[in-house]
Amino acid sequence: MTASNGTNQTCDPPYPIPKDLCIIPLDQLDLRSDAEVDETIKSAPPVTSTKNVWFFWNSGYDNLHPYAKRNVRTWHRRFSRQGWTIRVMDLEPNSSGYIGNWIDTRDPKNVPMAFTNGVLDGEFATQHYSDLVRFPLLLKYGGIYTDVGFMQIGDLNRLWEETIANSHSPYEVLSYNAGGPRDYSLLNYFMGSLPENSFWQACHDLLLKLWEGQTNTEGLYKHPLLKGLPLMGESFSKSGDTSLSERLTDYIIQGQAITMVMSAVDEERGWNGPEYVAKKIYAPDYMVGSQLINEYTNWNGVQAFNLMSQKVARLGEPESDDQKLAREIVEDCFARSFGFKLAHGLIVQVLGPTLGSLWRKHEGSDAVEGTYAHWLRYGMERWCPKQLPQGEAYELLEPVKIGPLLKEA
Repeated sequence: MTASNGTNQTCDPPYPIPKDLCIIPLDQLDLRSDAEVDETIKSAPPVTSTKNVWFFWNSGYDNLHPYAKRNVRTWHRRFSRQGWTIRVMDLEPNSSGYIGNWIDTRDPKNVPMAFTNGVLDGEFATQHYSDLVRFPLLLKYGGIYTDVGFMQIGDLNRLWEETIANSHSPYEVLSYNAGGPRDYSLLNYFMGSLPENSFWQACHDLLLKLWEGQTNTEGLYKHPLLKGLPLMGESFSKSGDTSLSERLTDYIIQGQAITMVMSAVDEERGWNGPEYVAKKIYAPDYMVGSQLINEYTNWNGVQAFNLMSQKVARLGEPESDDQKLAREIVEDCFARSFGFKLAHGLIVQVLGPTLGSLWRKHEGSDAVEGTYAHWLRYGMERWCPKQLPQGEAYELLEPVKIGPLLKEA
């Protein structure tokens, strides 16, 4: 297995360019070596604008899995020359990305006491350290928070300029719609806004309240401040057995807090969640927008891995059925998706191996030249879709809760 090291410096693309894509001029890309790009990412310069892309990895950038490093590098290569700064936050005190240098982790208005004291525990403590810095970073600096497992396809800069940074646009928040027009839910793996956004502030305040006195999120699915919300992942639950949904809700308690803020009216706070959601959140459908490979494979990670590992058929050669399907997936991702989120964590226990977990296991398999995986990676760095994703309009729904957001109804 030969993984691609660095970036192809030639102008001629090694793969077919799907329709409705533009080749990004080379002078708009940072095509330096991986080592040079890594040093730039690790330098974590001070914030000078709202064009920030925030990542978090507890043990720092150097300890990222290789496929995740490739994800982060692509963000930098593609968007840094449009004014975006890519930073990876961590828990390493000697790192320039040490989270304590960017937000005051001693302030209880920023993070819960368990974070300050470094005593988060439970099965998903590492993920929850990451969850707990997302709102504070966006509230202080603005920009996009995303996971190291997120592979960007669409034109982030153009979407930002036409929505969040556009004073004539009604939109103040970017994310992905996880539930459709009548189901208030966003994905916490991609969130964006300007600093001091009122929606993220309300979400942050509620999340901190849920974490009061906690070192983990076990049992928070039944917290009184979340009363009235359905549990997450109920479609995965067997008849009458809610244990998996309870565990999933605990795992993504940040997402449940977001849903409550979207669904609540708090007159004391001057907050009307349904009205804000219907008018000010730009959120494309998450399955097409960020999970399209999984839609093709019905979340069969082994199938996705095998398809993306296929060699691209040479021009004029007949395609096998698997090559044809892999090509359709790659072309459709470029045509319809804004990104792709590699799934890990609890979902692996529920559904088995995912494309992300298998790329992690088989190091370098995501970047073997001549494969469909490499075609996708190459295009994400070098080509830009002409179209922007359409936000899925939310309907104005009746609130789940009327009353103080941080008090029991």
